[in-house]
Amino acid sequence: MKRGFFSAFRLGLVCTVVLASYVGIGLRLVHLQAIESPELAQQVRDARRRVQLLSARRGEIRDRNGNLLATNRSFIEVGADPQAVRKEDEPLFLALAGVLKRSLSEVTAELKVKTIVSGDGREVRQVRWARLAESVDESTYEEIMRLGIKGVYGNRQFRRAYPMGSLAAHVVGFVNHDNVAAMGVERHFDFYLRGQDGWLESERDGRRKELAQFRSRAVQPTDGMHVELSIDSMVQDMIERELREIVANYRPVGATIIVSDPRTGFILGLGNYPTFDLNKFNRADLASLRNRAVTDIFEPGSTFKIVAASAALNEGIVTPDTRFDCGVSTISYHGRKLVLPRDSHENGILTVAEIVSQSSNRGAAQLGVLLGEKRLYDYCAAFGFGTESGYALGGEVAGMLHRVRDWDGLTITRLPMGHAVGVTPLQIHSAMAAIANGGILMRPQVVQRIVDRDGGTAIAFQPYARSRVVRPEVARSMRQMLVNVVQPGGTAPLAEIAGFEVAGKTGTTQKIIDGRYSNRHHVGSFIGFFPASEPRVVVSVIIDDARLDKTAYGSTVAAPSFKIIAEQLIQYLGISPTEPAMAGMSVAGESNPFTNRRDRLR
Repeated sequence: MKRGFFSAFRLGLVCTVVLASYVGIGLRLVHLQAIESPELAQQVRDARRRVQLLSARRGEIRDRNGNLLATNRSFIEVGADPQAVRKEDEPLFLALAGVLKRSLSEVTAELKVKTIVSGDGREVRQVRWARLAESVDESTYEEIMRLGIKGVYGNRQFRRAYPMGSLAAHVVGFVNHDNVAAMGVERHFDFYLRGQDGWLESERDGRRKELAQFRSRAVQPTDGMHVELSIDSMVQDMIERELREIVANYRPVGATIIVSDPRTGFILGLGNYPTFDLNKFNRADLASLRNRAVTDIFEPGSTFKIVAASAALNEGIVTPDTRFDCGVSTISYHGRKLVLPRDSHENGILTVAEIVSQSSNRGAAQLGVLLGEKRLYDYCAAFGFGTESGYALGGEVAGMLHRVRDWDGLTITRLPMGHAVGVTPLQIHSAMAAIANGGILMRPQVVQRIVDRDGGTAIAFQPYARSRVVRPEVARSMRQMLVNVVQPGGTAPLAEIAGFEVAGKTGTTQKIIDGRYSNRHHVGSFIGFFPASEPRVVVSVIIDDARLDKTAYGSTVAAPSFKIIAEQLIQYLGISPTEPAMAGMSVAGESNPFTNRRDRLR
């Protein structure tokens, strides 16, 4: 009886447990199938579904002759899906770390972190991608794949590369490691260069291989267009080599050289010191990244005298032969006596042409007084000072040109000699180009056209005339005056090139240090063009604070560099002499016509 009772009890207990188990399993199945089914199904789909980004290839940046300045380098980013990594593959982690040149502990940590918790602790998310290497080459990736570690794979991507290093760095710009275009052409023409990424949606098996039969949607990437610059790599190289010579000889704070075609405004070369290597942009300091040609403001000094002289000629109040007494120290203006600026040497009676060629401050001041405040200001503005030039790559400042109402009693006599005004190198370069091309202020441009992937022209940039500044005959008169600047008796004989009519103007201005003009710190410049009768190129050389024991005049530090670059341009561009060849010109057959040229200038 007793035994039968316990046997029945045990049987009932077993049946109850079995029944309860089935009920529990049934309830769990109902819960999974009815309640959690949508969420679980989504997890399965997410595990199998693969949405892959198809990166567009960024367009190239080329110079005017098709030479590559910016292109793309293919690389493979290596990572892993920690959820797929198997425990039996752990012995291979050491070999993987060796190939990746990382420590075993770092690689193991990346591969074993399977979940992450949100900041508020409410959400736990599975880690499906752990990056092991930002960039490896093909051979390294093949070696990784041969290890056979499940869940480790790579994604092919493109990274920007700059084959010519620092050449035209401030024009080209760069794309940073986050694939963001940061400056120059890269940034301001990013819309055309970047293209449009595509994507691919499909399913994959347990080994993360695509199941092509389940591919559902695919949008192919649209590669970016190419940008063709007006920059000529050969001209740019001439500029940058000369900048290195300037730095070696004078140890300046900064320097800028610009070469352009005055007829179109297209820039053939633009270089600054300091500069940087585009492939190592992250190592450059902020001073090196700055495009000084459009960001740095300085008082131009005597190069600015072209404004007052051409304005007076254009207004018809003087001729090149009009004479001024440049020995006087004061002048009467609107019932006031104004003190004239001093000249570096005593002058007597000078014509307008001699005021320009001998760079007389007092003569320029008298031209300004003849013009009057309003006309002088209007011509300064017409030449592009006080406003941005329209340089397309950004970062440009407008410079400083005070309204007449803000002038003090000395401005009318100081502005014509290039004081009380702040300009950028590109502004003063463009003003001289207006004299060279017959009196038209052109917009400076560095991009010629946008090229599609088939090589056709998508957009062509045409020369853009901003305004006419002076009449053509006035520009011709000014060109002849500027030719006299580089002749014996002018301020820049070191810029003269035998057999060619060179026109230009020197500039030397004291820098303002601690609120006062310094006698030791100067900006020396020379801006010129040739051939004067039919100018092909304008060249500006501006050197900030050359370290010399004496005053760093533009005629001393900048004019020789102008000549060196100009003679190379003559050879490269095939510019013909404007008069019979004279002694001093290099002859055909010389192995290097530029050898020791700097020594000959000293």
